[in-house]
Amino acid sequence: MPPAPRACVSLSDLSLGYDSHPAVRHLSGSFANGSLTAVVGANGSGKSTLLKGIAGLLPPMQGALTVAPAVRVAYLPQQSEVDRSFPARVVDLVSLGLWPMRGLLARHRREDRDRVHGALMAVGLSGLEQRALDTLSGGQFQRALFARVLVQDADLILLDEPFNAIDARTVTDLVALIQRWHAKRRTVIVVVHDLDLVRAYFPHALLLAHQPVAWGEAREALSPANLLRARQLQESFDHDAPPRPAEHRPGALLEPLGERA
Repeated sequence: MPPAPRACVSLSDLSLGYDSHPAVRHLSGSFANGSLTAVVGANGSGKSTLLKGIAGLLPPMQGALTVAPAVRVAYLPQQSEVDRSFPARVVDLVSLGLWPMRGLLARHRREDRDRVHGALMAVGLSGLEQRALDTLSGGQFQRALFARVLVQDADLILLDEPFNAIDARTVTDLVALIQRWHAKRRTVIVVVHDLDLVRAYFPHALLLAHQPVAWGEAREALSPANLLRARQLQESFDHDAPPRPAEHRPGALLEPLGERA
């Protein structure tokens, strides 16, 4: 038998949450190097919380979360967490992806400018470098965020609901980018709501209802029985749980999120 793939991210009895209230409870398992996984569940089921934990933005309340040594991490938050009113251009947003390699104040080299230009071409935004962010459509803005991820050249890519509120053509193009990352053996973890999209394009899925319901091959994980169990667990949790603080953090655009050496 071939050896099992090494883990890029390992979780052991992991609980994550806010103000002592767990949003993710008792999660154990691993994301293998080069895997492509959709994280699925109802609104408020802990999906975004899990990505924040993996990105290093939220410490474990219990258990352990380990990212393999020397793994570069890129994190794309939900659009609602990014302040688009900040007076910046498309090129400014994408160039933020260079921060882990160059620092915030370093002068960009010719190769850096070429990398930014190549990322904009890859997402279909060539020629829009000087456009203000607040003039972009939702689909254009999401493409710009993907270009920032491309510039980072990360080993582990975390995408939080990247297909929300964008047009079908943009969804198709962004799915193609994700498949290219997967083909290059990047580890990609994506929060997704559209179950048909998951079944069509994602080999693996993690179904959450604050606790793991199923984790494995996508079609098996998203079986009718597992989806029913997730709904029942979620309804039970929502009935008993105290309110959680909002996760929206204005100004996240300029935070140099996203890379761990």
